[in-house]
Amino acid sequence: MIAPQETLVAGYLSVKPEVDVSVLVVNYNTAHLLAPMFDALNASTGGLQVQTILVDNASRDGSVDHIRQHYPDLPLIVNPTNVGFGRANNQCLPLVQGRYVLLLNTDAFVAPDTLSTTVAYLDQHPKVGAVGVRLLSRDGTLQPSCRYFPTPLNTFLTRVGLQKLMPWVRPVDDLSWDHLQTRACDWVPGCYFLMRTDLIRQIGLFDPLYFLYSEEVDLCQRIKAAGYAVHYLGQVSTTHIGGESAKSDGALSGGRQISALQIESELLYYRKHHGLPGVLLHTVLGVVGDAILALKATLKGQPQWLNSATWQTTRELWRLLRETQIGLRPTR
Repeated sequence: MIAPQETLVAGYLSVKPEVDVSVLVVNYNTAHLLAPMFDALNASTGGLQVQTILVDNASRDGSVDHIRQHYPDLPLIVNPTNVGFGRANNQCLPLVQGRYVLLLNTDAFVAPDTLSTTVAYLDQHPKVGAVGVRLLSRDGTLQPSCRYFPTPLNTFLTRVGLQKLMPWVRPVDDLSWDHLQTRACDWVPGCYFLMRTDLIRQIGLFDPLYFLYSEEVDLCQRIKAAGYAVHYLGQVSTTHIGGESAKSDGALSGGRQISALQIESELLYYRKHHGLPGVLLHTVLGVVGDAILALKATLKGQPQWLNSATWQTTRELWRLLRETQIGLRPTR
């Protein structure tokens, strides 16, 4: 059951043995989702002792007042500005008391057996550092849940629809197999992400380099570099709506800014994990990809504005190359 925390923990990630899971929830303009999210979480504890820590990322929908009224016993961190997903989760670390840390989105609703099953799995597999689960849309359709690291080449092939030309290149997402299985993978999405607290002590949580996107990919790179595996558990699920925070904010709801955030995170990720050659290859393939998509649109007789939208990606890419100093520093 979820219990209020009577005292704060002194120091960084001091673990209280009777707490099994510390659930970190970052809220941004999603007060309307908190009740169903907590209802689903409560139904999934299966007798586990669960601590919940909330961060509000400068919401403008009355979220802070809502949380203080309806969840007064839960630790709440209130940010005056939106610091991003990964950085907000990092703020929770001094309060963590559980053996495990669960990252849970406000638009992710766990099935009744999900939390207990994933905790039991980590208990039984000491060399697995983190697990994710089968993610489903509201209508029950499968979302990408068991993923592989992006590279400049597999990203390019997927974007332009040329995967069949190089079948030996493993794509980031492969939905062709039975997702009720359990298997190892490279990374799992951060909307339901269960990780060992001891491992977080060793390697940290999110790199503050990223404002949004790529942070869990980077984290899983570090988990695997530390000698641990990342596993996907297909027998349990979480319903994930997706995009609720972005839709609630006009500044983030436009495709242009979302695209810019994705492009920036890709540049930062490739520079960190593939070096300068990786960033340059990603840039070249990005421009070539835009040319291919524009040509496809022209051959299909699509309106000119579609071609203009395609080239917007190239313009954002060149702008962000300059502003990030070729992937070395974030812009926010």
